[in-house]
Amino acid sequence: MKVLHFKTVPSTNAIAKKYKKAPWTVILADEQVSGYGKGKRFWYSPKGGLYFSIVLPKTKIEDLQILTISSAFIVAKVLKENFSFSPLIKLPNDVLINQRKVCGVLVENVVSKDVKSSVIGIGLNTNIKSFPDNLKNKATSLEIELKRKVPNKKILNQIVNNIRNQL
Repeated sequence: MKVLHFKTVPSTNAIAKKYKKAPWTVILADEQVSGYGKGKRFWYSPKGGLYFSIVLPKTKIEDLQILTISSAFIVAKVLKENFSFSPLIKLPNDVLINQRKVCGVLVENVVSKDVKSSVIGIGLNTNIKSFPDNLKNKATSLEIELKRKVPNKKILNQIVNNIRNQL
C-alpha cells in the first residue's frame, strides 16, 4: 500500500482517479475543500478528520454493487472493535453513531464493457471538535462521542487492510 499524503485537496476521490493504474494507492488529506458524497453533496472535511480514497485493482462488474456497503460495513466493524460503538449502517453509504453521521462512503467507477477503474472514498469524522450549526444535529465525530482524540493512522491502516482482505 502506497499512501500519498496531502495537507489540503479539493477531493481525495478526484486525485485518486488520476492513479487508476496504481492499485492500492491511498490518497490521504488533512482536509478537503470540495469534498463530496453521493449526488455530489458537499462533505464537510475540516482538519482533524480522516479523509482518504483507495484506488482499487480492476474489479468484476458483478462486484460493483457490493463495494459501497462492504466498505461501510468495514468502517463500522473497525469502529466497533476499537471503540466499542454500536454503529448503524444507513444504506447504502453512511455510518451512524447515536443517530448522527460519522462516516460517508463514496465509490466511483469508470465502466464500459468492463470495469476500467474504481475508487473508494471514505470521509470519517475522527478528531473534529464541533460542527457548523447546519450539521450539529446530523453529524458527529469520534472525538465528540469519546471525549478524546483517536489515532487516525491506526484507523486508516485497519480500514484499508480490511478492504484489501475482502476484495
